[in-house]
Amino acid sequence: MTAGGYAVNKPVVLITGGSRGIGAAAVELFAARGWRVCIGFNNSRDAANALERRLTQSGADVMTFCADVSDSKQAAGLVAACETRFGCVNALICCAGVAEQRLFTDITDAQWRDMMAVHTDGAFYCCRSALDGMIRRKSGAIVLISSVWGRVGGSCEVHYSAAKAAVIGMTRALAKEVAPSGVRVNCVAPGVIDTDMTAGLDSDSRAALAEEIPMGRIGTAAETAEAIVFLASSGTGYITGQVLGVDGGFCI
Repeated sequence: MTAGGYAVNKPVVLITGGSRGIGAAAVELFAARGWRVCIGFNNSRDAANALERRLTQSGADVMTFCADVSDSKQAAGLVAACETRFGCVNALICCAGVAEQRLFTDITDAQWRDMMAVHTDGAFYCCRSALDGMIRRKSGAIVLISSVWGRVGGSCEVHYSAAKAAVIGMTRALAKEVAPSGVRVNCVAPGVIDTDMTAGLDSDSRAALAEEIPMGRIGTAAETAEAIVFLASSGTGYITGQVLGVDGGFCI
């Protein structure tokens, strides 16, 4: 079966934060593997549109949709738009995120709330909306993105670490709840990855970070995307509730 020249039996993935960094790398890899892809973005419209154009020209079935996932109505609208275009959401990848370094005593109420809103609330809102269809179909995969700091904590990143730790707790609890409905929930916890979030580091800081990593180097967004696609794929149908570290051995 085809619709608009595309095979409708190809699986559908919705990726929040899909315009840049790890999210964009995941978009590219899913598209290359034959998935239909909905790119969720908030501020990076130009990057999202450029990614959509490039992948569409290569034959992929891709759409973009602007939504602030920290707003429950916008998150629900994103899921609904994906379902309207593609008919369903087979996999949800929650990559939307922000990062900030700040002394704990300098974190304002608004900064704390904003960090929780994007990472924790955003994942909750998107999962809640996508699960309706997944549970009804008795099938689906959710991959949440935490961080190495969600596992071990990061100095001067308490609000970020706390939000990412909450994502891990959400993963494990939700996996237990929806497993009887045929839905899997897993988590990827990247370490130090070469993205916009680390682009501001000077060469000395990057070298110091690399020295702390057993593999001796900073990771790539493409390497993280491989882990995301792995956990979303049908071949991992008996894996749920797991946290997969992509951190070069940092948490060994």
